[in-house]
Amino acid sequence: MQELRKLESMSGYRLRARDGEIGKLKEIYFDDRHWSTRYFVVHTGSWLLGRDVLIVPSVITGVDESDWRLEVDLDLDQIRGCPPVEKAMPVSLHYEQEYHRYYGWEPYWTGDPLFTPGPAMPPSTVSEPHHEPPHPHLRSSDEVTGYSIHARDGQIGQIEDFILEEVDWKIAWLELDTRKWLPGKNVLLAPGWIEQVSWTAKEVTVDLNVESIKTAPAYDASEPISRDYELALYRHYGMTFDRQ
Repeated sequence: MQELRKLESMSGYRLRARDGEIGKLKEIYFDDRHWSTRYFVVHTGSWLLGRDVLIVPSVITGVDESDWRLEVDLDLDQIRGCPPVEKAMPVSLHYEQEYHRYYGWEPYWTGDPLFTPGPAMPPSTVSEPHHEPPHPHLRSSDEVTGYSIHARDGQIGQIEDFILEEVDWKIAWLELDTRKWLPGKNVLLAPGWIEQVSWTAKEVTVDLNVESIKTAPAYDASEPISRDYELALYRHYGMTFDRQ
C-alpha cells in the first residue's frame, strides 16, 4: 500500500540536494485534470536571496520523517542556474517550457492529447487574479485551499487539505471541511468524483449529492488512512476503488 501524506503536515519540510540544503516546502502546483503534483514550490531562504524554486516530483528520492526532510537528486549549482520562478500564479506555459529546457527533461505534457494550455505568455506577464490563467489546469495548492465544494444539490464545505501518494505524489484525496454544515466533521473526497474546478468562482463541483457527503465516514486526521477506510469511502459513495 502506498504511503499517504497530508500536504499541510509536509509544509515546512526541508529539501536537501546532493550537496546541501535547498530550502523549505511551501506548496505544490498540480494539474486539476490528472490530479498529479507537477512541482514542489520551495522557498530557498538566504542562499538564493529568498527566491522560490520549482522541484519536479521525479527527483524526490526519499522522505525522512524524523528530520522533516525530502531528499532531492539535484546539485545546488543546477538549482542556482534554474530560471527564476514567476510571481504570477500559476506559472505560465512559457516558464514551464524554459524550465524543462534548462534541465533537459521531457515536459510532462508531451504526448497528452488533452493538453490545451492556450497561448504562451512571457514570464513578466502577470495574470489578473480573477481571470483564467494561460495554463488553466495548473493550480496552486495555496490558491485552491479554501475553495468551496458544491454538490449536485448545494454547497457542503470547502477544501482544507490535500492527501498525497508518496510514490508518484498524485493527489489521492481532498480533505473537506464541513464545519458550517456538520460541526466537528471532516470528510474525504477522491479527485475522480470532481466534475469541474472554477478559477473565477473559486469553487469545486462534485458529482455527488449533499446527503451522501453528510453521511460519509468521518476523517480523523490524527489517524493514518487505512486501506479499509478507503474501501469504506468508495462503498459509501457507490464508487469502484481504482487505486493500487
